[in-house]
Amino acid sequence: MFSQRTLKSAVRAVGVGLHSGERVTLVMKPAPVDHGIVFARSDLPGSRLFKVGPDLVNDTRLSSTLVDGEVRVGTIEHLMSAFAGLGIDNVLVEVDAPEMPIMDGSAAPFIYLIQSAGIVDQPAPKQFVRVLKTVEVVEGDKWVKLEPHNGYKISLTIDFQHPAFKKSAQTVVLDFANTNYVSEISRARTFGFIHEVEYMRMHGLARGGSMENAIVIDEYRVLNEGGLRFEDEFVRHKVLDAIGDLYILGQPLIAAFSGYKSGHAMNNKLLRALLADKSNYELVSFDKREAVPSAFHDLPPLTI
Repeated sequence: MFSQRTLKSAVRAVGVGLHSGERVTLVMKPAPVDHGIVFARSDLPGSRLFKVGPDLVNDTRLSSTLVDGEVRVGTIEHLMSAFAGLGIDNVLVEVDAPEMPIMDGSAAPFIYLIQSAGIVDQPAPKQFVRVLKTVEVVEGDKWVKLEPHNGYKISLTIDFQHPAFKKSAQTVVLDFANTNYVSEISRARTFGFIHEVEYMRMHGLARGGSMENAIVIDEYRVLNEGGLRFEDEFVRHKVLDAIGDLYILGQPLIAAFSGYKSGHAMNNKLLRALLADKSNYELVSFDKREAVPSAFHDLPPLTI
């Protein structure tokens, strides 16, 4: 059986919110079978809970943010991407601020925390969402699409007319049957242009941003000491974001995802379009591990 997974023990970290600039304490705790991925605001009375789902993502300005009335849990996509990459199904995530800590701008620190806590199998089958029909969202020259595929594949193109963005490094096609998320995706950092910083801060965004947690670009080049971690780090980070955004569905997808100039808003609209018609997908589990599409076999050891 291909089983659900949770953490072996609780793990804690402290950081700063990318957009809020606030100090954040993050605690991740094991959770029982079928609990799902749940976020809680530990600083608020009653510790308000958010079980991830596309309908709760109601702010997509430069991140994916869960919103319920006046309560928010922002910038969840990097942590969600790490959960997807390590196959975590059930976990309670507590934060004492309205936003996840940005860490180094990638998912790698979250991978480290999860692996430090340990990963355990649970006595229940993992549930997948298998896409049965093509679902597409188009806005002007931007588009995103999910198509049937026996595995998990991502094709993504960005389009920046800037000297720091090599044309040959703005498209990536990754089949997770032969791609390792931890080594090839998780370390790709978020990025931004220095001329946009003042505008974003006027609108309450990027107040915690720095070259410690983002790739910063001026009119000509990358300003960070050491440069890029990958030649195509920009588009790889967009893949990291997409994986996290899509995992807000709550279960892993069996599908091919593709996009052109996509972002958090379109990724969320794509999930909502998928769920709007039940004939677009089916929920499946596998009695035998060997029957699972090969894209999901390259997961980490169950205990660390």
